[in-house]
Amino acid sequence: MKNICKYIMLVVAIAGLTSCGEYQRVLKSNDFNYKFEYAKAAFAQKKYVQAATLFKDCSTVFKGTDKAEESLYLLAMSHYENKDYISSGAYFKSYYTRYPKGKFVESARFYCGYGYYIESPDPQLDQTTTIQGIEELQAFLDLFPRSDKVPMAQAAIFELQDKLTLKQLQNAQLYYNLGNYLGNNYQSCIIVAQNAVRDYPYSKYKEDLELLILKARFQEADQSIDERKVERFREVIDEYYSFINNYPDTPNRDEVDNIYSIARKYVHD
Repeated sequence: MKNICKYIMLVVAIAGLTSCGEYQRVLKSNDFNYKFEYAKAAFAQKKYVQAATLFKDCSTVFKGTDKAEESLYLLAMSHYENKDYISSGAYFKSYYTRYPKGKFVESARFYCGYGYYIESPDPQLDQTTTIQGIEELQAFLDLFPRSDKVPMAQAAIFELQDKLTLKQLQNAQLYYNLGNYLGNNYQSCIIVAQNAVRDYPYSKYKEDLELLILKARFQEADQSIDERKVERFREVIDEYYSFINNYPDTPNRDEVDNIYSIARKYVHD
């Protein structure tokens, strides 16, 4: 009981000091046990920049001691709470690599991936961070399938995958819009869209991708030389049946039925 009271008094004292000019003195101090407790108090007060700076010093000095693990984890969490998700991800990785069975490993795995999820940019930008988020969160799910954070991780993965799918949809649409400019861009549209459907079969953009494939096949057939038209319109018909089977209640029914009517008439003529 005395030890608990003593610890509480220490934390209260440190918490009071963090509002004064004590931080600079602690920063220069060689008393790393006190520096460690001060850093934890700063973290509790949401002074994450101070906490991160001190935990970095402590994690270096405490290597090989019982405080090393907690120092490194709290260093990562300080960056995470300060919304520096790239830095936090690097430290979380360092933590779970160094302590694969550590007491904070479940949390470190989750927040590593979730930070990348938060940091993930708009679809038109480079998606390296998005891919990192998916990989880290999937690893978390594989290792901790019963964690209470599983629903958050799953939802984040689906959202990140949708972002990658949307980027592919935008790329496919660009090829479609280019048409036959400097080559057969309809075929490139089809390949990009098919790859996206294969890689992300549960995406909310799947119907949009398959509709674009159908439209690209139709345009390719319609603009083909006479010798290729019948063959390519048959491919259009096959694509139509596949699309309708997958989406019988599609809001694009009139458009796809019109494509089918033209293709069927041409094939039977």
